[in-house]
Amino acid sequence: MSLNPFYSSLNSQLEGLLSAESDWLANTANASALLFMELEDINWAGFYFLHGDELRLGPFQGKPACTRIPVGAGVCGTAVSTGESQLVEDVHEFPGHIACDAVSASEVVVPLYNASGECLGVLDIDSPSVARFTEEDKVGLQAFAQVLLKSSELPQS
Repeated sequence: MSLNPFYSSLNSQLEGLLSAESDWLANTANASALLFMELEDINWAGFYFLHGDELRLGPFQGKPACTRIPVGAGVCGTAVSTGESQLVEDVHEFPGHIACDAVSASEVVVPLYNASGECLGVLDIDSPSVARFTEEDKVGLQAFAQVLLKSSELPQS
């Protein structure tokens, strides 16, 4: 599936934003701000980073969030344990969903891998609307994550 024009433009904006910076923390902070500013009908956009057997909160935009999520728990932990992006139309029907914000109704989570295949964490986007995200969004956000990973000096494990 090719990128739709919105995600092509968003990814070009990210490339420009990151062109003079390689710091992972700065780049994930700016990436979450760009997503929060450009995506419609979302209430949270950010990152969780893998530390041992849990995800820890990283840069984000939105309401305060869960600080730690065990691998395998909730949508984010499931993305890490399965190694696959998660597209959830209704989080209230997702077994083991962790409600960091009771207003969130749908979610898309993309695991982030370095060139060696090690999981670094996840990109997480929430919406207050059921079925907000589509397969097109998942593909676009996976491409967004690749731009971020290629433009950043990744943390050492």
